Amino acid sequence: MKMVWAILRKEDEETTTNALNDNGFVVTKLATTGAFLRKKNVTLLIGTEDEKVEKVIEILRSHAGKRNKVIYAPHTVAPGLVYGGANSMVPINEQIGGATVFVMDVDRYCKI
Repeated sequence: MKMVWAILRKEDEETTTNALNDNGFVVTKLATTGAFLRKKNVTLLIGTEDEKVEKVIEILRSHAGKRNKVIYAPHTVAPGLVYGGANSMVPINEQIGGATVFVMDVDRYCKI
């Protein structure tokens, strides 16, 4: 038996947890905060059989993995300059998501 710890962005919690549950995995959620930039995270604890670990990681990758998102930001213009398109927006590719996953052996498991 294995214990999978997955630390992911709070924004990815619901879709990831739902996908894990839909595939028969029971998940325990812990609210956590990242040490760098103090971003809200969630830590998921998933106990599973050894042969199902790759399925858990596949679900985590598809629902909480790194991906690109296009955001739109206003042009920056130096003070005093006149720019005809000052109200236009510039598309910027931003990388979002990502998870840190730990897989550990479980010596003993029981429900009390």
